[in-house]
Amino acid sequence: MKRFFIPLIAFGLAVTACSKSFGERESGWIDLFNGRDLSGWHRQKEKGQHGDGGAWGVTGDGAIFGEQGPPGSGNGGFLLTDETFGEFELELSVRPDWGPDSGIFLRTDEKGGGWQVYVDHHDRGNVGHVRLETKPYSVPFRPFGFSRIDPEMPDLKMEGDERTANWPEGVYEETCTPEAWLAAWKTGDWNQLRIRCTGGILPVIETWVNGVKVCRLNLATTPHPGFDAGKASEVVQASGSIGLQVHGGKSWPEGAKVYWKDLRIRKL
Repeated sequence: MKRFFIPLIAFGLAVTACSKSFGERESGWIDLFNGRDLSGWHRQKEKGQHGDGGAWGVTGDGAIFGEQGPPGSGNGGFLLTDETFGEFELELSVRPDWGPDSGIFLRTDEKGGGWQVYVDHHDRGNVGHVRLETKPYSVPFRPFGFSRIDPEMPDLKMEGDERTANWPEGVYEETCTPEAWLAAWKTGDWNQLRIRCTGGILPVIETWVNGVKVCRLNLATTPHPGFDAGKASEVVQASGSIGLQVHGGKSWPEGAKVYWKDLRIRKL
């Protein structure tokens, strides 16, 4: 299948060569998942904009799965770590079915609000860039996305996002090219993600997919025209749970799941 790419020059992004650094190990890593049950995790305690929590479990081969609960109901939500984290590095592996709208949430509250690293594995989706998602204030930082060329085949095509048309230079301090992301991602297989979150109430968020650095976003300095640092500071927190998301609504395909394993974290 032919793949199509959209250059990012028009979007005013700082495009960098993508560095490979996943897999480097230092002391201090903590396993977040024991491979057997959901000890150390809980469904959100308050109903949020995506539902009251969704449905979560563990597969026989040792992976967490999430889906709407009941399947096809539109009821989604979050699985949250019991422990909270402020500055950290997080590593995990994810294998989403095609169609789910999911994410990894950082410094999350009990309704599921916070900073999202996209795991939107659907047409016009994105994996690895960042969104602020709280109710009522949300801001997408999505410079490009992908769609399926053929619903029966894993090949993806890349496309720009019209919402970047008025972005000035430097919204992201670093972002990889669509070509580099596409070369790294493995549709239908396990993909390794690394996330680094540092700083105060408005953090610096860095992400990697299979060793390719996807982005570095400095929320304290980004010139994103739709981002209001004052509003954001009022709705986010400096520490919170790690959250796995099942998006609410009818766009989630009935029976589709997202799978997670090898979750570990290191406090900074």
